Amino acid sequence: MEDRVRPAAPHPARDVTEHVGYRLKRASAALRSAMDKALREHGLTVPQYSCLELLDEQPGLSNADLARGTFVTRQSANVVLRGLKDAGLITRADVTDHGRALPVHLTPAGQQRLHVARESVYAVEVRMIEAIPQRRLAALLADLDAMAEALTD
Repeated sequence: MEDRVRPAAPHPARDVTEHVGYRLKRASAALRSAMDKALREHGLTVPQYSCLELLDEQPGLSNADLARGTFVTRQSANVVLRGLKDAGLITRADVTDHGRALPVHLTPAGQQRLHVARESVYAVEVRMIEAIPQRRLAALLADLDAMAEALTD
């Protein structure tokens, strides 16, 4: 068996739990778990909530737009949209005037559900950001954006 040379770590770390990627994943998993718990009370999943938020900001988005904005595949977005439509929270045109994209809109029930759920989600975010000094929040957000941009093809 051939001896393999271990590549140098990207920064000093005693073990994998001290790597930036590990810490980001841990924070992401904790956020997802807290959001899942908060949204369960409103009968929503995180992807459903994310779709409602995007549609509130940009009515008429297509399935592909929503998939990109919620970080899921188009097939997964279709499942999410079907659930939202069955719950009466969105409307989706059967045909479109141009192209193939079918615009999606919130219903009044969708707007109401979003409003109530948003309070729960924002409470989760408040809990999360209260764990760091307020003076460091802007730098943290800039650093997260820079890391994402560094990995974007």
